[in-house]
Amino acid sequence: MESTRTGPIGEVIDTGRYRALGTASRASILEIIKASGGGMTIAEVGERAGLHPSTARAHLDRLVDAGLLVKARASGGQPGRPAWRYRTVAAEAPAPAPYRALAVALLDHLSRRNRGDVRAEAARAGQDWGRQLAAVTPPGDDPTDVLLAVLRGLGFSPRLHHTGDGRTEIHLHTCPFLELVNRNPDAICNLHVGVVQGALEQSGAPSASAVLEPFGAPDACVVRLVVPTADTAGRRRSGARTAS
Repeated sequence: MESTRTGPIGEVIDTGRYRALGTASRASILEIIKASGGGMTIAEVGERAGLHPSTARAHLDRLVDAGLLVKARASGGQPGRPAWRYRTVAAEAPAPAPYRALAVALLDHLSRRNRGDVRAEAARAGQDWGRQLAAVTPPGDDPTDVLLAVLRGLGFSPRLHHTGDGRTEIHLHTCPFLELVNRNPDAICNLHVGVVQGALEQSGAPSASAVLEPFGAPDACVVRLVVPTADTAGRRRSGARTAS
């Protein structure tokens, strides 16, 4: 059983974290991942630290259990089960208590219903949640405005970015559910994807595609989406008339 005690200047010492850093290898791994900015896979950590992947995985899991690292799938927007990517835990504000309680209850419910892959069910639950949140959000000029408002309300600190190829990205600089991610990273990340999709659909973009890339930027998770704005739709209609 882990305990806490008070240090010489009054700070609370988390003995679990101190024990996790009790070897030079784990301390070195933590520094390597901190320096990477965007997180690293097991293979990348093993290569940088000079460790066998299985040894690197054991050290990484110990750091995750101690709350020093968080992990998510390094999907790159691709289907399947890609490698885990590990990132250091920043001091982030949690979501409001009702949202955290809802997320915990949802995870427990999904785990009881499906002992295997809960990603699809988490995404569907997130879609319902996203639609409900968007329905009570003031409308904006386009669906992205509503989505940003929903994400702000949940505490994700979103920032809008436009890429050179015409895509829209939303960088999520805070994970208000970070304390829950390690309970089931796949479920929580797919719950977030569902919230994005549901909010977009409710606000008038039913065909919008959205992909969440955990740690897709050095200091943020990235939502990549294609949302037809009024101007885009107008150009498409004009192009269609010209072609005809």
